[in-house]
Amino acid sequence: MFDKILIANRGEIAARVITTARRMGLKTVAVHSDADAEAVHVRLADEAVRIGPAPVGESYLRAEAIIEAARATGAQAIHPGYGFLSENPDFVEAVEAAGLIFVGPPAGAIRAMGLKDAAKKRMEEAGVPVVPGYHGEGQDTAMLAAEAERIGYPVLIKARAGGGGKGMRLVERAEDFADALEGARAEGKASFGDPAVLVEKYVTAPRHVEIQVFADSHGNVVHLFERDCSLQRRHQKVIEEAPAPGMPEHVRAAMGQAAVEAARAIGYVGAGTVEFIADGSEGLREDGFWFMEMNTRLQVEHPVTEAITGLDLVEWQIRVARGETLPLSQDQLTIDGHAFEARLYAEDAERGFLPATGRLERLRFPDASNFELGALRVDAGVVEGDAITPHYDPMIAKVIAHGATREEAMARLLGALEATQVGGTVTNLGFLAALLRHEGFASGEVDTGLIGRDLDALTARPPMPDHVPVLAALAAAGLDHPPAGDDPWDALRGFRHWGASEIHVTLEREGETLDVALLRDGPGSWHREGTETSVSRDTKGLEVTVAGRRFRAEAAKHGAAVTVWDAGRAWVFTLPDPLAAADAAGAGGNAIAAPMPGLVKRMRATAGQTVEKGQPLAILEAMKMEHTLTAPRDGVVAEILAQEGSQVSDGDLLLTLEPEDE
Repeated sequence: MFDKILIANRGEIAARVITTARRMGLKTVAVHSDADAEAVHVRLADEAVRIGPAPVGESYLRAEAIIEAARATGAQAIHPGYGFLSENPDFVEAVEAAGLIFVGPPAGAIRAMGLKDAAKKRMEEAGVPVVPGYHGEGQDTAMLAAEAERIGYPVLIKARAGGGGKGMRLVERAEDFADALEGARAEGKASFGDPAVLVEKYVTAPRHVEIQVFADSHGNVVHLFERDCSLQRRHQKVIEEAPAPGMPEHVRAAMGQAAVEAARAIGYVGAGTVEFIADGSEGLREDGFWFMEMNTRLQVEHPVTEAITGLDLVEWQIRVARGETLPLSQDQLTIDGHAFEARLYAEDAERGFLPATGRLERLRFPDASNFELGALRVDAGVVEGDAITPHYDPMIAKVIAHGATREEAMARLLGALEATQVGGTVTNLGFLAALLRHEGFASGEVDTGLIGRDLDALTARPPMPDHVPVLAALAAAGLDHPPAGDDPWDALRGFRHWGASEIHVTLEREGETLDVALLRDGPGSWHREGTETSVSRDTKGLEVTVAGRRFRAEAAKHGAAVTVWDAGRAWVFTLPDPLAAADAAGAGGNAIAAPMPGLVKRMRATAGQTVEKGQPLAILEAMKMEHTLTAPRDGVVAEILAQEGSQVSDGDLLLTLEPEDE
């Protein structure tokens, strides 16, 4: 038994664990880096301990600092959350050697599933179906290419110590294999310290279906049904749901039993997820799913399982760690309704999903439960005013919706996303909303290639509505909210004796200048000349009227930027600085700049080299993902301005091209 628990993690998962622990009457200890000194999880915990500077290698990956924090505070157990040290068997052994309880599986079970090649051999021995492929020790490039030929293209190269889509490459032609292998190895080395890979047959209509399993130390193992995580981009999950659409009961039973056998085969204890790849070309069937990997921890998407079962999986983890038996048997577990989870990230979908940074000048969600069951639930590890930094994953929140049917849950999630407001950084909100409106996804016809096939449509920017620049101009002029103070003359801002007054505001958006002229119709009311758009202000905010249709929208000014939130999309404008404009003559189309803070992994060009449009020039590593920067046009490299291994900031010039001939 224990009554104080340390959470060896940060962000929303740390806050999630603290919420349940507190409800169970446990004292909680948070750990934090310098960057997280005022973070949500730190403020929620009963105690907090600094463990190092911002970089994860100097803080959240320092096992000895975390164990010492537990000792110093009297915590008897450590919950690892997910990521960081959660699947590190050496950490588990160190925790237990210190006389502490690890809230998770034994080190041996983690090791058994830690390397994908060894795990698949173990599963074959246990009778669990496995995808055809090469899972051996040999890593010679020519040999791996030969194995890919034997398996038959398309194949998937996967870092054997990988996870979260890192170190994974789809290869459809033999001539692309070598470059893909190099990228997978580099990403595997950067993310997991292991460049070794395995090669598997790629299922052409794949669905990613995973089973939540739970085991106690008394030999009991159950599954808590499935989650469908097929909606992915670059092998990273975007929207998850439970149960899987179109799942026949007999296939659910077969997949669940296979997952239970997988857990039994390695002596598993605690929460885990067995991931399967299923062939969705002819519907889900008993002979059409294969083991991919097992995640020996709690999953990011565990709330959808909680929603359909009514259970608290963190509570189950803590009870199992205390030595208790599982609270329910398999025949007592049932499915109630349907649930979705959408991951809200600071990333730019229109620029290839580049991670973004920035201070959250605004962060507003609709009414929802936090970290606990509810029809609408938001698990957020940040609050308004916090910063999204390059040090950690750029996830802002998980938005979870539950309903009696799939259609009800989907509608509830879409409504929640449309009501969410984020200012200060770009997000994937519009992309998530587009996915929920996608006809194929709405009908349940999902596979892992859906986003890739329709990416252009899903990331296409809709035309800017006429009322958006009107709202932006009002916010820029400070007219989007009632005047402060009691002076009645303030309410007449813009009043003229001789007729309607005009407001002129200049806005900029992505290089385009907009001159917006508004006419005042009366106190708190304006319209844009030549359009059917008018806006009125009351105590509830701004009401827009367009061609007789009325609706509410919001806008806000923060610094030199103005954001308008409209139907789930954020439109961001800047207010031009005339002094800065005089100095903005930079290198223009001749410059290749860093699109985000990161590490220059490789320079693939030299000064004087002739390059073609689209040719790779540099590899930038940011948030443990590699991003290739290409030539914007044909030309000659004039100068290399950054060295391999150097850290760069967003907008730093990496290299330039010779000016084009006039």
